[in-house]
This record gives sequence, structure tokens and C-alpha cells, in this order.
Amino acid sequence: MRVSLFVTCLADTLYPDVGRATVTVLERLGCEVDFPAAQTCCGQMHMNTGYARPAGDMVRSYADTFADADAVVVPSGSCTGMLREHGSNVAPGVHLPPTYELSEFLIDVLGVTDVGASFPHSVTYHPTCHSLRLLGVGDRPYQLLSKVTGIDLRELPEAEQCCGFGGTFALKNADTSSAMGSDKIDNVIRTGAEIVCTSDSSCMMHLGGFASRRKLPVKSMHLAEILAAQE
Repeated sequence: MRVSLFVTCLADTLYPDVGRATVTVLERLGCEVDFPAAQTCCGQMHMNTGYARPAGDMVRSYADTFADADAVVVPSGSCTGMLREHGSNVAPGVHLPPTYELSEFLIDVLGVTDVGASFPHSVTYHPTCHSLRLLGVGDRPYQLLSKVTGIDLRELPEAEQCCGFGGTFALKNADTSSAMGSDKIDNVIRTGAEIVCTSDSSCMMHLGGFASRRKLPVKSMHLAEILAAQE
């Protein structure tokens, strides 16, 4: 199957290994992956801060760039949610290609839960707000992680509570964001896991930052990175 990768801004600029890992997983499962170089931002930051017209321009650019794609895979529930759920609000009449968050595509389109990964480490999973509340991905990431060979998957207390990043929320409400992030990382530490896994680079950055500043023995990783691993 031929698919296109929409890598997202944070993966492109800060976490390129997330994009590489996504390609690794898709190619391992027999997909031919295309990466249109003209892709830019989904427009979420602009929409969140009231710049509807630039956000609409970016949604239209996305639609044009991926117009010929059979399916677009996005390693981000946040960006997928922006495009699918808000794209028509800021870009009325735009026709989007079939666009899927990574775990949706693997399970719903390819029909796969075991992607051939091996990761012998203790992991706890933080479900991201947009993937849960906007896309309704449910337990798809857990299904994928549970099939990883050697993984010690640990339940995260109060898992569905927001980590506090929330895009521009972290800038506009820094104190509240920090308090939420601190609570979340405290719950991560209670699990005793080596890794906190999430499916959005923004949450990964937020939680990884808290762990680093507090010198905690936990590392943040993207779902795609664990699914790509063969240790």
C-alpha cells in the first residue's frame, strides 16, 4: 500500500527520529512511503491563537500537497485532530485526503496490532488529549504496545488527565501548565517505569522536560519509536 507521511512541525524540527521511526514501522509492514517536500504546518497554532485566515491557508496547502495521496499517516493525534475536526471550519469547502493518526492507520486500515517490535523495557503510556477526546482513538495505542515483545507495560494513574502542554495553553497559562505537568510526571514516577510513552511530540517534549529538570530516571519516547524498535 502506498501512503504519505505528514511529519508535523515538532517532529521535523525537534524530533526527527519520530518521523524516521514512523517510516520504519510502515515499511516493515509492506507500505511504500512517500514524503511530499512541500508540506508545512497543519495550522493548529494559528487557529488556537485566533489567526483563522493563516490557519485556513495552511489547511488548504495541506490539501493541495497531499491531494493525490491514497492515505496520509500522521504521528500526532493533535495535528490529525486539527485537520479532520477543525479544517473545514477555517477552510470551508476544502477536500482533505484520508488522514489517519498512526495507531488508527495501523489497526483500522492495515488491520495489524503486532508490528514486529521488540523493546525489553518498562513503559507507561500517557494518552494525549486530542487523540482521546477529539479523535476517539481509545485503546489502540495500548493494543499496539501490548504486542511488543519483551515490554513491561505499566498502568499510569490518572492516565486521562492532561499533561498540561495544550499547545499555546502552555504559553498563555504557564503556571497552570507547569502544575499539571508536575502532577503528570509524579504519576509517571509512581509506576516505576523507565519510559513514558506518548503519541504526540508536544506531550513528549513537555514530560521529557519535567523529567530532565528534576533529574528523574525516566525518559520520554514517542509511540512510533517503540513500535520501530527491534532490540
